Amino acid sequence: MPNDTIGIKELAEIAGVSIATVSRAISNPKRVSKATREKVLDAVKKTGYSPNRLGASLRTAKTGNIIAIMPDVSDQFNFGVIKSLELEASKRGYSVLLGDTQGDRARELAYGAIVRSKQADGIILFSHRLPYDIDVDAFDANNFPPIVNSCETSGLPGLPLVSINNRAAGEEATNYLIGLGHKKIAVITGSTESPSAVERLKGYLAALKTIGINRDNDLIKYGNYTIESGEENTKQLLALTDRPSAIFCFSDEIAMGCLAALKNSGLKVPEDISVMGFDDIRFARFFDPPLTTIAQPVEEIGKHCISLLHEKLTDKDAKPEDVILPHKLVVRSSTGPVKPDE
Repeated sequence: MPNDTIGIKELAEIAGVSIATVSRAISNPKRVSKATREKVLDAVKKTGYSPNRLGASLRTAKTGNIIAIMPDVSDQFNFGVIKSLELEASKRGYSVLLGDTQGDRARELAYGAIVRSKQADGIILFSHRLPYDIDVDAFDANNFPPIVNSCETSGLPGLPLVSINNRAAGEEATNYLIGLGHKKIAVITGSTESPSAVERLKGYLAALKTIGINRDNDLIKYGNYTIESGEENTKQLLALTDRPSAIFCFSDEIAMGCLAALKNSGLKVPEDISVMGFDDIRFARFFDPPLTTIAQPVEEIGKHCISLLHEKLTDKDAKPEDVILPHKLVVRSSTGPVKPDE
């Protein structure tokens, strides 16, 4: 029977080698001698070491680990995708390691090095920036570990993306507010380095242009995908002489901060100002008031990310294509018709 109590330290003692040698035998068996490899395999057999993935690793140099690298693991949208990733990965025999970078470049590179050193087989990347120093003009995906972009694109050839059409979603959200009679529509964006935020802004501007509304830079606040960003930028919008009648937030967490700032200012939603979110995180329908938002299909995003990465891991010649999934406008009570005098 498999022995779940035996760890790598005990395995090393039984094999008569160091922990580092066992790790090398697991992650890169070509770096150890045949005799040493046989010692480790013999120790595995004697102990019934579990998981069985260890034996497979010794034979194939695969760890069965995938690392998901993201700027903020606590972000509620990311959390939803992570749950789906882990469920789908488990079905295919993979474990998901979480690499929370907090936007720090050194941490990004450190997580990238984990895959380079064969401690994980591939990467699901929740950022536009690769965890490697690269020459963009000479980039060749074949020289890097298998990578799949989740929601944010690196724009590099050979790295498939799973996402929605953010520009179309931004345009639909803005058109919905226009349909309610709003013309002074403000936006609070994500980071300007975020391709998803850039595309949503393009959609917003396209919708305004279609009905002849010129860009008003006072109504465009550049933030990041956080509650604090929503609160602070809403305060700035409320300080305008000609304040907006609606605010389109580029994430539900931004919208949460926006709603808090409006409530603290004594304004009612949607009677005084309408608020639109983006993502449809699990708490969006419990906001006060429940949030109108653009829903992203988090379960499908996770499933397709794992599917594409699995394809790359099992077929080195595979060229997976981008997967663009449908979004959905979810109407709740945080949006309403513009006041007659506006």
